[in-house]
Amino acid sequence: MVGESIRYAAFLAGELVALLGFGAASLHNRPRDRQLGWDEATKKRNLHLVVNNVRFLMLPWIRGHNLASRVLGATLRRLSRDWQAVYGHRVVLAETFVDTSRFLGTCYRASNWLCVGETRGFSKSGYQYRFNGRPKSVWLYPLSRDFKKDLCAPLHEPRKEGGFMILDVERLPLYGEGGLFEILHGIPDARKARGIRHKIESLLAIAVCATLAGARSITAIAEWAAEQTRETLKMLGSKRRPPSERTFRRLFDSVDVEELDRGTGEWVARQQQLAGDALAIDGKTLRGSRDGDSRSTQGRAEAGGGRKNAVHLLSAIVHGSGTVVAQVPVDVKTNEITQVKPLLENLDIAGVVVTADALHTQKDTATYIVKEKHADYVFTVKDNQATLRQDIEDLGLDATPPSAHHGRQGPRAHRDAGDLDKH
Repeated sequence: MVGESIRYAAFLAGELVALLGFGAASLHNRPRDRQLGWDEATKKRNLHLVVNNVRFLMLPWIRGHNLASRVLGATLRRLSRDWQAVYGHRVVLAETFVDTSRFLGTCYRASNWLCVGETRGFSKSGYQYRFNGRPKSVWLYPLSRDFKKDLCAPLHEPRKEGGFMILDVERLPLYGEGGLFEILHGIPDARKARGIRHKIESLLAIAVCATLAGARSITAIAEWAAEQTRETLKMLGSKRRPPSERTFRRLFDSVDVEELDRGTGEWVARQQQLAGDALAIDGKTLRGSRDGDSRSTQGRAEAGGGRKNAVHLLSAIVHGSGTVVAQVPVDVKTNEITQVKPLLENLDIAGVVVTADALHTQKDTATYIVKEKHADYVFTVKDNQATLRQDIEDLGLDATPPSAHHGRQGPRAHRDAGDLDKH
């Protein structure tokens, strides 16, 4: 199955009775498109909300009254919820094709699917469509009461004030030594060869540039790509139409994220012109990551090996733009404090102000930032470090921070990690 997909196994009284598979919707489906009434641009934007029932097998030795329609109904009732849990978005319409020369589609009709017409009898072979002389009937099943409203939503919804920042791609170091494409060239492509329309270097370059422009989600990356001119996309290695959101989701689901971070983090940091700016150290637990990365709903239920711990990441984030320039996983056997050095190790942050919460108010961390990374820091001191807090109050640092120069006042960072000890 191509693209996003979920497989189901149906059991009755502990016995396996049916297998089902749902995958990405068909790109060209005239009866469906005619029924929905959407245009090409809207279809390209919202096609990920449609799923195709590409496999449905009732095991031939199984017998039961209305069993096929009961299995379909039970699956459809949970399909959108499962899709949300696995891929981060719901689905609102299911489609399927029935070969009328072999089947009547009785179980679909009994499950309240609607037959909306027939295909013209073409099948895809590579990048071309060939006539096979066997038209199939097209069946649709709404998974949401407002499915037409959701699928025919405007191409560009109102954006928050400010939108994407203006990014002059021509001025970015894309090619040559130290360029973005030189970094991306070594990233392995784990996607299946079938159905690939965009090179991995092009997709990653678009994603990185979209991040620099302020994109904070996969949906926003796809929106940024859709807004770019043909010349800009060509400069980023895309010779076709802008990649869709589903294309980016498939890529990020398979790419080695840690290797991508190592390769692009420093490049992104350079483009952010960090000198004189601030970098925040922040840890987050990824919501919904406790069960691991299993893509099989059945596999989740039958794993039997205990629940996996949620993924916790420590990130370096540019103040203002919110761009993540580095991140490292925090193992359950350690904590964020020990991961600060690995996080900042490959970043050139000389002259940058590093901020962090009270957890990172540690002398070793401050010394590393100042002595080895030649940066400044602003840390928070709370009551759990009573002695340090009392020292700060005794020194009156609100009026004259230790690093103030030539009588200048203001909340500057400590240039020397040992300032407080000296006093």
